[in-house]
Amino acid sequence: MRSVLIVDDEVGARESLRMILKNDYEVFLAKDAEEAFLQIKARSPDVILLDIILPDLDGLKVLERVKQNDPDMIVIMITATKTVKTAVEAMKLGAYDYVTKPFDIDELRLIISRSLSTKALEQEVKYRREEMDKSFDFGNMIGKSKLIKEIFKVVKQIADSKSTALIMGESGTGKELISRAIHYNSNRKNYPFVTINCAAIPETLIESELFGHEKGAFTNAIERKLGRCEVAHQGTLFLDEIGELSLATQAKILRFLEEKEFNRVGGSKTIKVDVRLITATNKDLNQLIKKGNFREDLYYRINVIPIVIPPLRERKEDIPLLIDHFINKFSVENNKMVKGINKEALEMLMQYEWPGNVRELENLIERVIALTSNEYIQLSELPLSFKNVPKINGLKESVLNGKVSFLRAEEEFEREVILDALKKTNYIQSHAAETLGISRRILKYKMDKLGINQNKVKDY
Repeated sequence: MRSVLIVDDEVGARESLRMILKNDYEVFLAKDAEEAFLQIKARSPDVILLDIILPDLDGLKVLERVKQNDPDMIVIMITATKTVKTAVEAMKLGAYDYVTKPFDIDELRLIISRSLSTKALEQEVKYRREEMDKSFDFGNMIGKSKLIKEIFKVVKQIADSKSTALIMGESGTGKELISRAIHYNSNRKNYPFVTINCAAIPETLIESELFGHEKGAFTNAIERKLGRCEVAHQGTLFLDEIGELSLATQAKILRFLEEKEFNRVGGSKTIKVDVRLITATNKDLNQLIKKGNFREDLYYRINVIPIVIPPLRERKEDIPLLIDHFINKFSVENNKMVKGINKEALEMLMQYEWPGNVRELENLIERVIALTSNEYIQLSELPLSFKNVPKINGLKESVLNGKVSFLRAEEEFEREVILDALKKTNYIQSHAAETLGISRRILKYKMDKLGINQNKVKDY
């Protein structure tokens, strides 16, 4: 049960408050400041109801001393006369609220209940922020390969910089993870980290999402909405898949970067903000520039600090560390006692090319952990696609030692390349064909021949 300390020199006032609160709280009493300090030390109450006038020490002095010793202590001031000046002074010293005698019982109960809820929420926010800081601490970033260590070094060096950063890498390599690491290790970590996936928002809505809009700016704009740029004030704005933005929106982003200001849609007021911008893409922006689909001036503006995340197949020495990390993570979440992975299963995962990168590995381990009843992940528990299909790295050796025919190896190579192209282009056939340098008709023919499922592939 939560506890309340009542500090008042009037016996009648103390007893009245005790009767009001005794059914909901454990109540302690003190008649003066000296007794109050003893009770606080012995009882550590959750809330203090403190009279402004005490016989041995002014109530404001008591408040000041209490808040110096415990800034999080909830103190509600009470008095027989309502003096605005005194109330303001009490609030400045850290009082939660201020009530007058005679008490409105319902109001008093509401103030105490609300103060405890507020404190609980603040503690939860503080805990989550501490956990977030731990999650993105440099010591918790996983990888021992030379490539990934270089990235960690750069992240640490640029964390407190105001310069824009461009994170490049295939889907699933951890671009957002790196952006969060930059933010939560910077001097902006106590302010918002705001993300927006440029590929997931329709062109007609992207400007409103970025810069907000005024009431009545367009149909269904029934109230003012703050944009992500405004919400991220003093923090970090992360624009994922920036290569998906239209040229018109790119021009607005460029102006925002240069001026640090914008106008809400339908508004005339210029809004200035302090935001650090981090962007990411899985596309070759230089190729987009050559095709006229990306502004060269914006590219140079966002590419002040380039960070290239290598695909998982180029840093395979990190795979065992990542597997151990995901096993621990999902074992806790699923209340399992999985200790690791056996040698045969690990060897198979080391041979795999991981077209979906770290995200694909994480999803695999989560699925296996959810289904396993063993202490160690077994080869038999891996999906058939990992066990039966020779991957690109092993095809040459498999052909030369006679385990796989040349025609089978050729088919598997084509399958891997086509699947990789489809995943990179969000399963849009025309884009995948363009990436591969072939026509959409030829791509469809090869997909039919190789038995590639077309259910989730978009035909445009």
